[in-house]
Parts: sequence; structure tokens; C-alpha cells
Amino acid sequence: MDAHRCTGTQPQLRHPDTVMAPERLGAMHQTRISFVRSLIRRMANQHWQVSQYHWALSELGFGTAIYRLQTPENHYHLVVFSDAIADEERNDRVIAEKWDITFALVQGDVDDALLTQLQSNVPLQEAGRNSSKVLVLARANKSVRVFDHLVESLSRGRQPDSQVLASVGYILRTTAVYGNGKFGIADFEILKNNCDFNLSFSAQMCAVYMLRQFSLDWIHFLARQQGGDKAVELARPLQRYLGVGNATGLGMAPYLINHPRIVDQWLSEREKAVAAISGKSVTPAGCKTIIPLLQRACLHLQQVITIDDHQRTLNHQAVSDLEAVIRSLPVAAKQHQVWQHWLEQNQRYSYEAQEIALACLLELYPEDVDNFENTMNADENLALSPGITVGDLQQLLASRYRWALDINFNQPENSYWFWYRSEDKEEPRMGIRGQEPGEDRELGLDVARQVYRLNQVLSAESGQCSLAEFLLKQPQFRSIARRTWTLGHCPMGDIQMNVLSQTALPMHLLRCKLAMFGATKFDPRSDRWVRVTFFQGAPLSDEIHDGEWLFPLLPVTDTATDTTANTSSQPEDNA
Repeated sequence: MDAHRCTGTQPQLRHPDTVMAPERLGAMHQTRISFVRSLIRRMANQHWQVSQYHWALSELGFGTAIYRLQTPENHYHLVVFSDAIADEERNDRVIAEKWDITFALVQGDVDDALLTQLQSNVPLQEAGRNSSKVLVLARANKSVRVFDHLVESLSRGRQPDSQVLASVGYILRTTAVYGNGKFGIADFEILKNNCDFNLSFSAQMCAVYMLRQFSLDWIHFLARQQGGDKAVELARPLQRYLGVGNATGLGMAPYLINHPRIVDQWLSEREKAVAAISGKSVTPAGCKTIIPLLQRACLHLQQVITIDDHQRTLNHQAVSDLEAVIRSLPVAAKQHQVWQHWLEQNQRYSYEAQEIALACLLELYPEDVDNFENTMNADENLALSPGITVGDLQQLLASRYRWALDINFNQPENSYWFWYRSEDKEEPRMGIRGQEPGEDRELGLDVARQVYRLNQVLSAESGQCSLAEFLLKQPQFRSIARRTWTLGHCPMGDIQMNVLSQTALPMHLLRCKLAMFGATKFDPRSDRWVRVTFFQGAPLSDEIHDGEWLFPLLPVTDTATDTTANTSSQPEDNA
């Protein structure tokens, strides 16, 4: 493949130095083309139907439940297994061996033989082996505090304390959602020609969305078991408010580094969506639409509960900045500015505020933005073009990889960390170079250092020398040469982050990927793992629609009405 295929006619995009800075990627939020939004839009437009198909749970809530998904051309089933585990066995790390819930999204029918096979393998997760009819394999644990409070309250005929729900935002949180051929399930190649799930991660997101419905049905079932006729259902605004949680750690970070063409595609398409609307004028009508979204974002940030002091500070600053952004809008409209100018003015504010403003702006123009969801899939090939010289590559590095070349890797703080995969737990980890064991198993995630070393060696060669001849003599540089040549000709290219730096924050990488998925309510539990919520505020499975549900807010509701209002601060969760 010719690496230059990454280019071509396209709108004027923001510079990669702006977009691919790790601090900006670490402030990203859900947008219209995040995967959860794309999924719900497709479900609404094509009238997908989700229904409870089989319910075989004991009075304690353990057993099997199956949900049917009907699309215009196919049908699928989500098979859920609920098991009793001890509190000490409830572990969100990949090393866990038992979970409250394990589940699989299956293509087609589930007959007795397949159900028996699923019962034997799905609860084992990585240790099991599954049919290629399985599209998604996953597991989840319950938030014990929210789960118990909901069942107890509803069984007594009253609505729960909304403060408790706000502290968490979900009943179940996933700890892994597998797709793409792992452990015997269907490979992504199978889904490429599937008209339902050919968009990035759409099958995984659909399984999580259906799990949300199970979590609501589960607590209603248990409330009826305990309270009988006295039990009530959770008010629908509160049902919408509850999403599905997710606990994500370092394991997600290497994905973004090891799949650079995917990252480029995701960010390039988002930037094309921004470029497609940035030349439009700021109008009073546009202000009337975007200002309530920005105001809701402020309230959303005020409602987010996090144990992380730094994230709380970022949220507080973003609220202050967004208030200034809101005040700027009538002025921009009066001066007949275009949105590009407004976005440039916003660069004086925090990254969080800038990214929120961008997400809100994209909501104004669905007819210009939504089609970009169809071009998120990427060709992952990394290749060198024929006939290029050492000088050609040097020129590219100087123009597109200056961020890496300007790092002095002779300084210890720039090679402080090494990344490796632990032998006992098979988890990605970070160790301090020269102080902790595992350096002999270092993973090749050090893109910046490899670029730096490549450039140093190239500088001793003649610029007219064939790069192919150079790589014959120096084969250890083949991989980084292919990567830089390919990504250097892509619109966004590599994330501009030295992951070895003492100040590197893996959270930036986690946040970027989770925001593309469509996560909300970022709650870092350290600089290496984070809890988020998916589908919070999304329509329920019996009311799927193409409406906007950006920056969900906690509703205030009584037991009878279906209205929403807002509250602000909530107590911290210890679930």
C-alpha cells in the first residue's frame, strides 16, 4: 500500500500538533460520532427492537436471562448468566476469576445445545472457548451500594435516594468487553459485511446497551421477590439516568499505540466533522441551541463525583471557563463570526472547556456531522513507498515528528518508565527503569525514543542513499521507519506523547479511547485506571430515538411523574 493514500482531498483540518497533544486527548468528551451515539442512532433509524426472551432466575436473582435483538435483516440474542460470588471475589482487574454477571452477544438463534455450550464457557471468560456465533464476550460486577439500595427501596414501595444513584450512576460495571476473534468468538472480518455491526465497536457497544436493560429488569425482579405487591418500579427518568459503568486500566493504553492507523482514522474523521461546520456563521439561532448544551455541561461537571483531586480541579476550572464561553456567544453572533474563529478564541481556556465546547458545537449540525460515523474503520497497514531516500524520511521526521526529536533521551527523566507485561498476571504495567524488575521484557511502546534514535542514525547517512539500502544494513529500524513514513502522511498521525517520561500520564490515553467510545462521567481512581459510565441518559430500550442526550443530568422525580429537573453536588461513592 502507498502510504500517501492517507492524504487526498479533504477539508482544512486543525494541525496535528494541536489535535494530538496528549493533554487535549486526555480532555476529550463524547460527541455525536462517538460509538454509543452512532449505535443508538442506527437502532432508532432502523427501528431495532429489544425484548426479553427468556428469564430463568431464582428468587435470589441467580440464573440465566436472554434478550432478543431484532434488526431489519437479522436477529441476535444477549445471553446473561448471573452467579453468586463472595464480596472478596468481586475484583475489577483482569486477573479476576469470578464475576456477578457474564454475558455474550450471539448471532442468530440460541438452541439448547448452544445454550449448554455457553453455560459451560461464558462464565469462564478467557479460560473458556466459544462458538464463532458469539460476537461479544464480556463480564460485569455490580455496584453493591447502588444495587442493594435500589432493591431495598423499590421492594418497600418507594423511590431510591437520588443522591445514592448520583454517586455511582450505574447498577453494573463491565470489566472487559471482548470482540474481534478473542477466545474463539467471531473475528471482526465477519462483521465487516454485517450491515448491523460494521461500524467500529458497534457490536460491543450494543451488548453493553442491552446489559443496561438487564440490570434494570434485574433490580425490578428482585424488588418484586422481596416486596410482592408493595414493590414499585424505578421512575423512568431515574432509569434513563442509570447507565453501565466500566473500569478501565493500563491494558487499554497500549492499544492506542499499537494501532496508530485506527487512532488516526478516529481523530481525522472527527476533525473533518469539525472542519465541515467551522466555516458556518455564528447565528442567534445557533446560540439559542448551543447555550443550553453548554449550561447543561456545566451542571453535569458539578454533578460528577470523583475521588481524584486533580480531576475535581479540572472540572471546576472547566465550569468557570464555560461560563465565559457562553458569554462570548452573543458577541460572536453580533460580529457575524464563523465558528472557526470562535473555536480559536476558546483556546485561551482549559482543554476540558475547549473539548466540551467542541462536542456541543457538533450537535448543531447533524446533517453535516453524522455521516462521518461511517468512515471510522481503518486500513491498519504500515508501509514504505518505493524509491524513497534517507533524505525523504529525514525531511518527514523534521516536519511531523519534531515533538519526538526535541526530547533529550540522554536525560534520565525522559526514559524514566518502562512498560512491560507481567508474567504472573499478564497485565500491562509500568516500572521505574533501573529500579524495578521487568526491564528485560520491555514492550515496544516507546515511539518517541525510537524516532529519536532513528533520526540520529539517519543523520550519519547520505541523504541520497536509498532507504531500502539503509534498512538492509540497519534492519532494527524497519518497524519504526514503516510507522513514521505511513503516519507522517496521515492527517493526524501518532499521539505526541513520550510514554517513558517521568511526567507521562497514561490517563490521557485511556480518556481518549473511552471518549471515542462515548463514555461520560470520568472518575480517575489513580493515574492508571478510571471508572466511567456508558449510556447514561440514553433512551431506554422501549423508547429508542435519535434525540440528543449529551452530558446527562440527575433528574428530580416523584413516584408518579416523568419529569426531570436538576441537582448539584452529591456525596462520594464507596461502592
